[in-house]
Amino acid sequence: MDLRGSKRRLGGIWQVTCLALVVCVLDLVWAQIRYSIPEELEHGAFVGNIAEDLGLDVERLSARRFRIVSGAKKQYLEVNLENGILFVNEVIDREELCEQSLSCSFHLQVVIENPLELYRVEVEILDVNDNSPSFPWSEFNLDISESAVPGSRFPLESAQDLDVGSNSLRSYLLSVNEHFVLDIQTRSDGSKFAELVLESPLDREQQNTHQMVLTAVDGGSPERSGTAQINITVLDANDNAPVFDQSFYRVRLVENAPKGTVVIKLNASDLDEGPNADITYSFSGHAPIKVRELFSVDSRTGEIRVKGVVDYEKARMHEIYVQAKDKGPSAVAVHCKVLVNILDVNDNLPEVILTSVSTPVQEDAPPGTVIAVISVMDKDSGENGNVDCEIPHHVPFQLHSSFKNYYTLVTCDFLDRETVPEYNITLTARDMGAPPLFTRKTILVQVSDMNDNTPRFKQPSYTVYLTENNAPGASIYSVTALDPDSDQNAYLSYSILEGDIQGMPVSTYVSINSDNGNIYALRSFDHEQLRNFQILVQAQDAGFPPLRTNVTVNVFILDQNDNAPVIVAPLPQNGTAATEVVPRSVDAGYLVAKITATDADAGQNSRLFYQVLQANDPSLFSVALYTGEIRTIRRFVEKDPIRQMLVILVKDNGQPPLSATVSIILSVVDNVPESLPDFGDLTLSPQYRSNLTLYLIVSLGVISFTFLVAIIVLAAIKGYRDRHSIRRYNFFLSACCRFRSEESTTDVFKKSNLNVQITTGTKGSTNCVEANGNGPLSQPYCYKMCLTPESSTSDFMFLKSCSPMNATPQKNNAKGADYPKSGWSAQDSRSLIVNNGPTIPNELKQAKMDWTLTKNQRNSAHKSFSSMERTFPRRPRPDPDGFSCPVAPQYYTWGSHMRAEYKMSSQVEGIGGVGSVGSVGRVPNRSWTPSYTQPPSAQPPPDYQHNVYIPGTPSGYCTLKPAPRGELDVYNSFSTFGKNKRFISSYDPSFDQREDNLINNDLFK
Repeated sequence: MDLRGSKRRLGGIWQVTCLALVVCVLDLVWAQIRYSIPEELEHGAFVGNIAEDLGLDVERLSARRFRIVSGAKKQYLEVNLENGILFVNEVIDREELCEQSLSCSFHLQVVIENPLELYRVEVEILDVNDNSPSFPWSEFNLDISESAVPGSRFPLESAQDLDVGSNSLRSYLLSVNEHFVLDIQTRSDGSKFAELVLESPLDREQQNTHQMVLTAVDGGSPERSGTAQINITVLDANDNAPVFDQSFYRVRLVENAPKGTVVIKLNASDLDEGPNADITYSFSGHAPIKVRELFSVDSRTGEIRVKGVVDYEKARMHEIYVQAKDKGPSAVAVHCKVLVNILDVNDNLPEVILTSVSTPVQEDAPPGTVIAVISVMDKDSGENGNVDCEIPHHVPFQLHSSFKNYYTLVTCDFLDRETVPEYNITLTARDMGAPPLFTRKTILVQVSDMNDNTPRFKQPSYTVYLTENNAPGASIYSVTALDPDSDQNAYLSYSILEGDIQGMPVSTYVSINSDNGNIYALRSFDHEQLRNFQILVQAQDAGFPPLRTNVTVNVFILDQNDNAPVIVAPLPQNGTAATEVVPRSVDAGYLVAKITATDADAGQNSRLFYQVLQANDPSLFSVALYTGEIRTIRRFVEKDPIRQMLVILVKDNGQPPLSATVSIILSVVDNVPESLPDFGDLTLSPQYRSNLTLYLIVSLGVISFTFLVAIIVLAAIKGYRDRHSIRRYNFFLSACCRFRSEESTTDVFKKSNLNVQITTGTKGSTNCVEANGNGPLSQPYCYKMCLTPESSTSDFMFLKSCSPMNATPQKNNAKGADYPKSGWSAQDSRSLIVNNGPTIPNELKQAKMDWTLTKNQRNSAHKSFSSMERTFPRRPRPDPDGFSCPVAPQYYTWGSHMRAEYKMSSQVEGIGGVGSVGSVGRVPNRSWTPSYTQPPSAQPPPDYQHNVYIPGTPSGYCTLKPAPRGELDVYNSFSTFGKNKRFISSYDPSFDQREDNLINNDLFK
């Protein structure tokens, strides 16, 4: 209990002392402070307020990660982060920590982050008198000859006190006796030993034994002591003692010397003879225990040899006390001292201690960021203890030395986790010894990811080929993007950017799986409605802030053979098969009609083939496989029926193929009658009536005014000839105005652009309008319209069509020669004609030779043809007056045999003159289709694109041959009106004499 109380008092005294020492220590270089505390303090004992001593904010100790790093095996001290007090964590035993060293201290490293600060704390352990002196043995036995002279000395075993300084062994005391006194001596290290000195001679006969008590006393307060019993036996005299060569020896020994190494060989001599001269060697009684563990003495030879491991770092020198005595009676022992100096050898590897490691480090950390704090040490001395550290040069890190044996590892360049995710930095600590020793330690530095990489698709763009009629909801493609980042920064989500496809949001067409990039079709696609479309797919990572990238996905809809061919011409009329007339006199190869079909599919799926599926007489007609032209195989004979039924099969080239059929009735006639078009079934949608009426009223008013002015001017100039022309025109008007439109005709005007001509008769009862085609059709069409008082405000009376005055004759080869392309060139004039004279033109002008159609003209021609074919039903009407105004889309130049036949028929029927309006010729009717050219027999079959009625492409290829003006035999046909009428005209020189009867004006353009 008294010992513990004394420790507490000492602890309080040392605490005050520590506070005084701190003030002095704070001014040291390297920011080092020093504390001194006594040993054996209990757990929790106060050492000092380290936060106050270092000038730190107590409230931020935890935030700055204040910590103590100790190189010792035990954590003797600890810091309370709440108040910054440094306290004892484990009881410190100075004797265990520093053994017999006079000064005892250990070092701590204080590490503070944010910003990084390093402090070195030295803690000195003060000795406490907690150990009593003790002797190796409790009794000492001495044999002393009675012949020993006064002054003889007898060394005694030294007492050992583990304490140091003033608490160590201070003195020896000897009990009271008559013969001996105690002489106390001090060694070089400050330790004391006692020698027994004979003060008065011994007399064995009076007293042969003596007993005394030897007491060892330390200098502590209170002092401690230890005792031993000395037993002295008085021997008979042996008057010569051994003598060493010298009483003090100095030798040097390299540390780590192998066991058995001879340190020194001692030699002692004795003048006696016999056993009294036989000397034995041994350690003196006061030789330290460590010396006895490290060395041994040969009792016969006096050699001192290495027994244990000699370590310079533990003790740099050793004192060996050796005695020698003879074997004679009453032998007297003599002593000598051997001082062994240990030489240092570079036998200790440098030690590397990682004080603080900040890992992982962010890849965007700036150069100079502290990664670790490193301390090194070497137990060797001199150059052997100087240590240098280095790291490889190929890593983006550097070592900075803050002060001796302390280093900081910092970044020297920017890091990129995607390039190197972690670094194994090999730290090499090498001393300056010869040879140098080194230690390697690997520091693992991990690099944490930052969202610094944009997702990247595997391809710059994607092309998807999707077959039409796909199943909705099925996956059509998958896009993949990569992000070299990690974790959330590499987690990608996919989306489709907003957009429109044919006016509908793209989200109604396709969708995408946000996790894996699979694209799904939300509907079944139709190649005929949508050939291709484009979407933008976006990939976005989950970093902060998120990064994204886009890629274009082009989707092409591939065609399937899901559309059967559609017959364009001929079309059934009122539920009955189309009818065509064939002159009986035609030769073999005569073009009777042409079947035109379309297929909404593409490629091979739209390539069409034609064949005769059923015929009354298979030997009479054939159909071209690729063009659909129906031609005669032979000439007609009397026994051939006059009505022939053909069923034509149109089949595409798809897999499986789809087909359609069309029936056509061919009537064999001697003469081809003309028929008038019937427009009774045309209706006008109610929503267009009011607008059309207004437009027509304004147009007719302007036209009437213009015509009136023109007529007045012509009347003033021409006079009689003009009146004659008006009378002939009125006669013609009475013949042509014989039908009234039964229904509205607004749809007709919507579908074609017409040049309207209004002609006023002499009586003013009937108004006739002549409309010339001025729309997308490639050939001009002229129509006669009559307005009667009985007509409504929005109805027209459509008359027979009038042939244009400008045409170029072409040649019709019944054997399959060249056929002209349907249509006129873009340079054809569209003229409004006011005819005040005869209906026969004064001049038949030759068309220009430029027959090349542009793409827009070909598209326009197809559209106009298709719309006309569907709009005007075929209704033949009788022609009682024998007049006809056929519409001629194109003109053909006949061969000589056809012109001869035409002239013969004209004479038989009593036709007045060449070029008469009422002439009727026996010519083929191609009114169901635009004319196509039959390729020469030597050429291969045309490409399927020439065999399919495709808008925007030529319907055939041919060479147009203009005929001389004197041989103009014109065959006129139209694909919509007057299918059973024919108009044949030839050039008459008398036409040139009536040039003044024509007035050209362009309207409705």
